[in-house]
Amino acid sequence: MNMTFYKYQGTGNDFVIVDNRLQTINKNDTKRIARLCHRRFGIGADGYILLENDDNTDFKMVYYNADGNESTMCGNGGRCIVAFANFLGIIKNETTFVAIDGLHKAKIENGMVYLQMQDVSEIKSFDNHQFLDTGSPHHVEMVSGLANFEVKANGSKIRYGEPYNKEGSNVNFVEQLSDDNFAVRTYERGVEDETLSCGTGVTAVALAMHKSGKTKSENISLKTEGGELNVTFKSNDKGYKNIWLVGPAEQVFKGEIEW
Repeated sequence: MNMTFYKYQGTGNDFVIVDNRLQTINKNDTKRIARLCHRRFGIGADGYILLENDDNTDFKMVYYNADGNESTMCGNGGRCIVAFANFLGIIKNETTFVAIDGLHKAKIENGMVYLQMQDVSEIKSFDNHQFLDTGSPHHVEMVSGLANFEVKANGSKIRYGEPYNKEGSNVNFVEQLSDDNFAVRTYERGVEDETLSCGTGVTAVALAMHKSGKTKSENISLKTEGGELNVTFKSNDKGYKNIWLVGPAEQVFKGEIEW
């Protein structure tokens, strides 16, 4: 059969998105999903997303990494599927949907997609990095000379090294630009390379920079290779709540491919 798909991108983080409300897609064919995401033999994407029906919310998000395996939450993918649901007419400007990490609220305002992330109660601090889970696990490490930093080489060592070697971790390298502005480059597990942007990654960076005292602001700008994202939140002695990831999400094209 032929599969209709849509290509979306959010600050350069790109996804193949499919309307699977009729349950026509075989979700267990990891090799085929990986081939769809391949930039030489398929459509090309950082991830593959299915939009499905849900009994209690507007829709369900099912996310796969570029290696074909179902994965943890993807922030930019979440923003893109909200834009897709709006395009399909499932939602207007506000929504609640479910993903692998639970319920998410989202809204669209002035062309920007606002995605509410899960609360974060724990950030582990080490000598040269921090670790936290923002729907996906993230290693956050400050470096100098980020523009020329070898993200893939250094990120892969950390991703596969102790203590992450069992499940692996995404790895974010950070450079402070001003009090509330940070540059971020991310090595993503499942893609096994640097991506132009990572939504859960910049969320992790914003919280980690606040926790470590690098900034006192609760409205952080994050400059990625693919564009700028913002993260806002409220903090107290119990952690971080009301966390919102904000940025653009764009439909690039629609196509059809043999499935």
